[in-house]
Amino acid sequence: MVRIGDSSFRAAIAVGEFRSIWLAELQSVIGDQLARLAVSVLVFHDTGSATWPALAYALTYLPDIVAGPVLGGLADRYPRRTIMIGADALRAAAIGVMALPGIPLAVVAVLLVIAQLAGSPFSAAQAALLPTVLPGELYASGQSIRQITHQAGQLAGFAAGGVVVALLGAHRALAVDAATFAVSAIVVRHGVRHRPAATGTGGPSPWQRVSAGARTIRRDPRLRSLTGLAWLAGFVIVPEGLALPYAAEIGGGATVAGLMLAAHPAGIAAGAFALNRWASPRTRLRLVGPLALFAIVPLLGYAFRPGAVVAIGLLFGSGCCAAYQVTAAATFMRLVPDAERGQAFGLAGSGLIAVQGVGLLAGAGLVSLLGSPAFTVATIAALGTLTAIPAAVAWRRICVAVDA
Repeated sequence: MVRIGDSSFRAAIAVGEFRSIWLAELQSVIGDQLARLAVSVLVFHDTGSATWPALAYALTYLPDIVAGPVLGGLADRYPRRTIMIGADALRAAAIGVMALPGIPLAVVAVLLVIAQLAGSPFSAAQAALLPTVLPGELYASGQSIRQITHQAGQLAGFAAGGVVVALLGAHRALAVDAATFAVSAIVVRHGVRHRPAATGTGGPSPWQRVSAGARTIRRDPRLRSLTGLAWLAGFVIVPEGLALPYAAEIGGGATVAGLMLAAHPAGIAAGAFALNRWASPRTRLRLVGPLALFAIVPLLGYAFRPGAVVAIGLLFGSGCCAAYQVTAAATFMRLVPDAERGQAFGLAGSGLIAVQGVGLLAGAGLVSLLGSPAFTVATIAALGTLTAIPAAVAWRRICVAVDA
């Protein structure tokens, strides 16, 4: 069993390249969450609508419908460090322009899409590089460390976001996010070793590579099941897009919304810690299905329009169960051959982000019909529960083959 503080965790952190990737990711994650709240505040204040903030939030996810499948393969065709540095530089520039006062909301939306498009090849390159940087058992330990600190970074960004936006203003908060991407590019440049591309720049067209990546997932029932379970996050994310309107519905403001946004990543960090400390690898595999289901179930409590404290508790409980994503992602990457990792991750990862964007759009559309963020979250959670039950049952059969 892997435990926090055990030699496997210390050995992973001792790898200099992993430390650089890990630290670069952590500080940019904090800036990202700050930026998401800043954009939501800008739109909410300018429009006064519950629908538009959710649509703006969705723009941080929807571009991956195209970017992941098409651009994820760049991580196999070009040196992965180069892809990461270039993507960070582009994101720093796009968000830096967004931070300028007086930029119209339409331009902000376009720049937000550009920044999100650049994120897909970065994530694919990072995910494909990690199994090389951390071979064998160190990879699982490194993934757990990344997920715990990733959620801690989200927690810090969301929890402090409301206060920072209130103190600095939304535009200065965006400038902070742009700086985090610049720092990330510098850390990767100096801390990660250059390696040649996995496959080279020639060969199949982008769409042929997308088809090949899809076949990699489709032909393996273990990869199909893991992908489907991960995509249930589309139901879980709805409260994030409606955090500001829900806070207003119960008489709160940006600070309450920031705390609600922080509750879910806090739960994921706690759940990942508990799973890696007290559950064996085999147990973690078996729990992926049940935890995917119970990541959705607590959100049914929104039907009672709970106050801030209870809502934060529901989101924290959902996050604890959503820690199954750590095991699902690590198992997925372990099962995919190295030469196909970038493209396969691009498809699965972009699908994950895309379904989150679809979930946010569904929340934005439904809240305009129901008129209540609380009932909107509860309704989508009910649909998610019905979807998750057969997926969890199917995983119970398949995980035996993964563990073999």
